[in-house]
Amino acid sequence: MKSISFTTFAVSLPALALASCATAETGESAAEADFSVTQKGEFEMPWAIEFVPGTDWLAVTEKEGRLFLMRSDTGARSEVTGVPEVAFGGQGGFGDIAFLESEAEVMGARTVYLSWAEMGADGNTRGAVVGRGMLDCEEPHSADMRCAIQNLEVIWRQSPKVEGRGHYSHRISFSPDEKYLFIASGDRQKMAPAQDISNNLGTIVRLNLDGTPAEGNPFADHTGVTPEIWSYGHRNILGLAWDAQGRLWDVEHGPAGGDELNLVVGGENYGWPERSYGDHYNGDKIADHTEDDGFAKPAVHWTPVIAPGDMVFYDGDMFSAWQGNALIAGMSSNALVRVELDEGQGAHEAARYAIEGRVRSIDVAPDGSIWLATDEGKLLRLSM
Repeated sequence: MKSISFTTFAVSLPALALASCATAETGESAAEADFSVTQKGEFEMPWAIEFVPGTDWLAVTEKEGRLFLMRSDTGARSEVTGVPEVAFGGQGGFGDIAFLESEAEVMGARTVYLSWAEMGADGNTRGAVVGRGMLDCEEPHSADMRCAIQNLEVIWRQSPKVEGRGHYSHRISFSPDEKYLFIASGDRQKMAPAQDISNNLGTIVRLNLDGTPAEGNPFADHTGVTPEIWSYGHRNILGLAWDAQGRLWDVEHGPAGGDELNLVVGGENYGWPERSYGDHYNGDKIADHTEDDGFAKPAVHWTPVIAPGDMVFYDGDMFSAWQGNALIAGMSSNALVRVELDEGQGAHEAARYAIEGRVRSIDVAPDGSIWLATDEGKLLRLSM
């Protein structure tokens, strides 16, 4: 295990030029933002970070298959046992982690949801899965707390499993009332299945907390259709978050251009691979969206891409001017991208802040500070 180093430096970062929005406008420079960036530790290929409700613990998944709990004040960490075996390679491995806010006051074991890539029985195919278990910690208030995942059970699988190691997505989010579990299911780089709702690739699914399809899903009464599907025509979703109005948004990778921020509405088709604001990697054009093409349009799209890794809506007090803004982790853009919502279903990029590294994951701490994990392994805290 790597030792933790603490490094603090102040930044006064001019926001970069705003990227293209859904109406293909170019933006204007935003005001400078002053905040400090503190390195709080290092991990091996972190994929997801999530504060455990009611605590100052930060959960960190590592792509190769490890899970840590770290005290955000001291940096002391403990490796969690009982994690699943993962199919590591390419974009696959250990994925997301999620907790129920309603269990913030739980003193004993609490529910935990995990996602990861799983091998198929033939040894050549793979798919994302989501499991539910209990996080049980001995001596939770001591320096040497020991934590384990107990009774972990797979409650959802991408179907079908396919060859390849890309576009799992497997982000996890709960509806604000915690009645429903939403999971992002990427197209697995197969494209066409995203328009075929007899499978769950290229979709967002809506489930009960036990993984069964939720009642009232838009295609549940159709024959030959996967009843868990909430929306489809998605490519590679790496961020799912709820705004202050209780609306679900996603951020997903386009091909060569055309990253998207979408307001996710049940039953809507988001167009991939029939429509996109990007091109195929070989230069072949993809038909752009038109007003009458029948597909849901992104609120914001980016070319050049930002390569989004994760997303939250800011609801803390420390960055008070950012209340209600979407904060997007930018990988190839090496940035924190801030998006303001407009009236109705619109949005626009408000500012972009340079970060040292590919920003993979983001979360907001109980004190309102913003925490980032980079692909290079750095854990960063942004504070005013």
